[in-house]
Amino acid sequence: MNSGEKHILIVEDDGFLRDGLAMLLEREQFTVRLAGSLREAEAALNDDTCLIILDVGLPDGNGFDYCRHIRKTNKNIPILFLTARDEEYDVVRGFELGGNDYITKPFRSLELIARVRALLRRVTPDETPTDVSIVLHPSRLQASVDGRIISLTPTEFSLLHKLISNKDQSLSREQLLAALWDGDGHYIDDNTLSVNIFRLRDKIGHEAIETIRGVGYRWRGLK
Repeated sequence: MNSGEKHILIVEDDGFLRDGLAMLLEREQFTVRLAGSLREAEAALNDDTCLIILDVGLPDGNGFDYCRHIRKTNKNIPILFLTARDEEYDVVRGFELGGNDYITKPFRSLELIARVRALLRRVTPDETPTDVSIVLHPSRLQASVDGRIISLTPTEFSLLHKLISNKDQSLSREQLLAALWDGDGHYIDDNTLSVNIFRLRDKIGHEAIETIRGVGYRWRGLK
């Protein structure tokens, strides 16, 4: 691997699956780095890592806890959970801790590649939408309201950015999912959008995001 080359970090304790994932991604011209435990992941993670594929059950810890640990210092790197845990509680928990996507095993190879590409295509917006009631800080994944700093997950930030960019316009759930998942929204449970809207309202203010019955949502701003 050349110095400075971007790579995908695969954190998976099943050696057969780990090697299979590496072959799949390398066949699609991705560069990968492998880890079979959290200790190995911590050693392999660096500034050249562009995405993490993360199992939940690992021999020396929990993928959810590791995601929380990463988000304390790195809010931008995409994290894709790849796990056998398919309960709704686990899926929601993965997103709440800062995960960007969640795939359950067994998975379809083409779907995994599509989701990886979608996460890598997502970039921090160059232009920040304006609204007198709130200021967005893309580089820090934060918003500020009257000087109060609000930390957001990558998904929450993308959703808020989309709503503010279309202030006073009604956006359908399909439009918001497409924006969140870069055109691959059909892979995502629609409940994920509801969870993130709920969390945004708790953080920003319930009056800021209006529900348009039968359509979707609209940004109204803060009073």
